[in-house]
Amino acid sequence: MHKMIFVNLPVADLARSRTFFESMGYTFDDRFSDDNAAALVLGDNIVAMLLRRDFYQTFVPGKSVVDATSTSGVLVALSAESRDEVDAIKAKAEAAGATIGRSEDHGFMYGCAFDDLDGHTWEVMWMDQAAAEVGPEAFADQQG
Repeated sequence: MHKMIFVNLPVADLARSRTFFESMGYTFDDRFSDDNAAALVLGDNIVAMLLRRDFYQTFVPGKSVVDATSTSGVLVALSAESRDEVDAIKAKAEAAGATIGRSEDHGFMYGCAFDDLDGHTWEVMWMDQAAAEVGPEAFADQQG
């Protein structure tokens, strides 16, 4: 199976995007960052490559690069350790200029979504480990 994931996202202004995510407390791996790309570290083996739109285009010749402010092509979902962490990330995103989207609270699963400065939708979710292990329906049945 796979050991790492690299999500590539086109951005209009690389420096602005970098500042946005740094203000939320994220870091970048400068070994894999330059004037065209910034390696946003999301976890030990999870990286989002923020690519200038024209550079991103070189990876998809013959295809249009979506404008994520009006077209959705991907939802980036990240896990959180707790409900409080979901709320903290949401607050940081909003303070950094994100557009806050939908929230959900199913008791065993809690999350929110926000759009970054380029319109890419990020979801942050916490799920009770017991529900994750047996599945939501079985977990609900166990709860009575």
